[in-house]
Order: sequence, then structure tokens, then C-alpha cells
Amino acid sequence: MDTIITLTTDFGVRDPYVAEMKGAILGIARAAGATVQLVDVTHEVARHDVVEGALALEAAAPFFPRGTVHVAVIDPGVGTARRGIAVAARDQVFIGPDNGVFTPFLSGRDWRAFELAVSAYRLPAVSRTFHGRDLFAPAAAHVAVGVDVARLGPALTDPVRLAWDRGRERAGTSAGAVIHVDRFGNLVTSLFADALRPGSVVRVAGRTIPVVGTYGDLPRGGLGALAGSSGRLEVAVREGSAAAVLRARRGTRVIVSRTSSSRTSSSRTSSSRTSPSQTSSSRISSSRISSSRTTTRARRRS
Repeated sequence: MDTIITLTTDFGVRDPYVAEMKGAILGIARAAGATVQLVDVTHEVARHDVVEGALALEAAAPFFPRGTVHVAVIDPGVGTARRGIAVAARDQVFIGPDNGVFTPFLSGRDWRAFELAVSAYRLPAVSRTFHGRDLFAPAAAHVAVGVDVARLGPALTDPVRLAWDRGRERAGTSAGAVIHVDRFGNLVTSLFADALRPGSVVRVAGRTIPVVGTYGDLPRGGLGALAGSSGRLEVAVREGSAAAVLRARRGTRVIVSRTSSSRTSSSRTSSSRTSPSQTSSSRISSSRISSSRTTTRARRRS
């Protein structure tokens, strides 16, 4: 069965860069007597936006089969001292610049990383301005045709991670931030959907936002918070732009908390509950009041 290689870049499709990468991969595969299947995740990542590239891979990679090789080239540091890297995680391999683009796959301990240092797994001539074609694509092709990822170079224990806001929880309140605005103007946040619990409210840019199940639950132009398809908390406007309505952008704070009404309701419920001793005491007091009133009336009559 053909190994799948995916491509995620900020190259766009106007220039020949993506085709050059594909040509490098196909040439190595054919020379090895193998075939590969190439899949474009996206080439429309905003220029130099490593965070957006990381989020694209985070969303797409889980739907590919075991053994898939993912190449990501959002590489503003190309030709500098930044390393090339291969990460083996979640039964897949990720190849590209060591600039944080693989952050979503570096959680926990179930990953291995290697520097792309062995010259046998790159093109004979490596341009300092196009490592996507000359370094990352060839490495991916070699892994796809059977080369063990550990043969690409020495192991690394310190791959670069993005310093994005992962969210904080305290006293029933989760605080995070917008980390991406998609083409629809939806706000993708650093919080995951499990931050939403029954009775939660979401606040962004001073606005309290209702929690809904999907976009269609909102009226046209309505603002709502929901669990996005990638598992992250998102804020959206039906057939509109939440980014425009809230004037929000990457870094805008997002707060998820319990509603004050649920707290009030809880307080009322607890105050309405009485212990058996309290009930007995109340009855005794009522009895005394009644007895006192009867005695007073009797005296007045006499």
C-alpha cells in the first residue's frame, strides 16, 4: 500500500514551489521502486505564520492513517542556524523546520525527535533559501519508502515549542486567548471544548457570549461560543465574522466561567434545605407563639 505524504505550506499555488517539492519526492520514490500518495493539506497558511501552520496540522493529522508522513514548510528562518527536524509521534512522522510548527505533537512523552543531519537523505545541492524542496521533501520521501526515521540524524530532546497560551484554570474559571482567526472570522482559542460545562458562560472583549451546539443554532448575525471540529473552543457569528464584531485578534483574552445565576440558584437551594433539628425548632417556636396568643386573649376576656 502506498505511503501517504502530506504537504502544509505558506507557498500559495501561484508559484512552482509546491510542484518542485512534489517532484523531489516522486523522483526519490521512483528510484526506490516505490510509489507514494501526495495530499495537500493547505498551501494557504498566512505567510510566515507558524502558529497557523501548527493548528492546520493539529486539525488534519488525526484523520490520516498510521505511517503517514507530514511535511510542513512555514519557514521564515530558512538558511539560518535553525535546525531541520523529524518528529515521530502518534504513529506518524512530521518533517520540517524546528520552529514550533510541530508543537501540537510534542505533548507528553510519547514522541521522538531527530535532527535532519545525514546528507544521504537530502538532495545533492541544498539551497539556503529552499529547504522545503532540498531537505524536508527528500527526507520525507526516504522515510516513506522505508528508511527508519532514526537514521536521519541524531536524537533531539529540545525541539522548539510555541509559547502559545495554553489556558489556566482557577476557582472554576478558565482563562485563555484567541490563537487564530480563520477565513470565516471565527475565533479559535487556546482553550479546549472540555472547558465548557453546563451553565458556563464565555466572555470575550467585554461581551458575554451564549454557548450553542452549532452555527445553525444562532440567528443570522448572532454571536455564540461552541466546540469547534478540532476540539477547541471557538467563537463565531452566524454568516458573519466574530473577529469583526468583537474587534478581536490573536491574543484577545477569553474567559469561561460558571454563570452567576447558577451560583444564586445553588445558594437558594442550599438555604431552602433545613435539617430535622431546624424543622423541629421551628415547630416548637410556632407552638409557643400560638400558646402565647391564646393566653393573652383569655386574660383580655376576664
